[in-house]
Amino acid sequence: MRHRVTIDGVFPLERGGTLSDVTVDVRTWGRHRKNATLICHALTGDADADAWWAGLFGTDRLFDPATGYTVAMNVLGSCVGTTGPTSERPDGEGTYGADFPDVTIRDMVNIQRRVLELLNVQKLDLVIGGSMGGMQVLEWALMYPEMVDTIVPIAVGSAQSAWAVGISDAQRSAITSDPKFRGGHYPADDPPRDGLRTARMFAMITYRAPTEFSSRFGRSLVDGDFAVQSYLRYQGDKLVDRFDANTYLTLIDAMDSHDLGRGRGPIEAILRRIEARTLVVGISSDVLYPVGEVRELAAGIPGARFAVLDSNAGHDGFLVDVEALNRIVLTELRERVTEEVSPGSGAAWA
Repeated sequence: MRHRVTIDGVFPLERGGTLSDVTVDVRTWGRHRKNATLICHALTGDADADAWWAGLFGTDRLFDPATGYTVAMNVLGSCVGTTGPTSERPDGEGTYGADFPDVTIRDMVNIQRRVLELLNVQKLDLVIGGSMGGMQVLEWALMYPEMVDTIVPIAVGSAQSAWAVGISDAQRSAITSDPKFRGGHYPADDPPRDGLRTARMFAMITYRAPTEFSSRFGRSLVDGDFAVQSYLRYQGDKLVDRFDANTYLTLIDAMDSHDLGRGRGPIEAILRRIEARTLVVGISSDVLYPVGEVRELAAGIPGARFAVLDSNAGHDGFLVDVEALNRIVLTELRERVTEEVSPGSGAAWA
């Protein structure tokens, strides 16, 4: 079921500024319950989790509408149904565009919390997501620990690394250097397509793995170009047909804000405050959030378990190898249940 939820009134943002009457695009599956699973999406994702994570929905899958209630929502600052740069201003003076205020991962989670209140969801049995979604998952465990039972952050660290911030800035530069960007004040019918296209092409290189590119493309040619060039251009064109440049900038800025210790204290101490049962999943071939970085996150959370998704698809492995991901998460969750009902089992869950 699709919901258009409006949070009436003024919503304050972490970095200052406010938004009024925020609208959120929400999808739900299964019969309404006060307990739910929350799916958090990655950078250019949306609330339609049954499309981009289709392999995790259904009987004997992680999200089974017959047995549970699942919620997904498009994040604050996006352009796919939730208030963001392409939204109309409350005063009727056009869209926000480049004037949309800065948002952080914590702002996204606060909005999600407000939406769940309106849906009368009081407890989250599971919060799961990869990449930017994983950042939201971790903030849920710290901001609203009383609501969260189990978290599964995938392909993410405890803070955005210098490597990832640098990659974000290269994409930012590609967009803002486009002559049509015009300081972010471009007309909807003449957006900076080339800049956004280039940013996406660069991002796709970091989302995949060198071994996959070698085995998939090698040095084969398509119409005189290397096959890998055609693939990246296709991915860039596909994004600019459905996404907005100011939105892309808003969301990569939010990702760069990811730092569990910001304003709280040393990350090591903050991780020890996470009370939710935790399964952290790294991806063997991930170059954006290397498996060692993700393992370090797991090591800092009391009682957390760590699993590696063996995938040749790089960072995008959590979107590509969903059969394996489904097995990993379901196996760990079922083992947890078995251990908790078996006295003296030596469970590793907190």
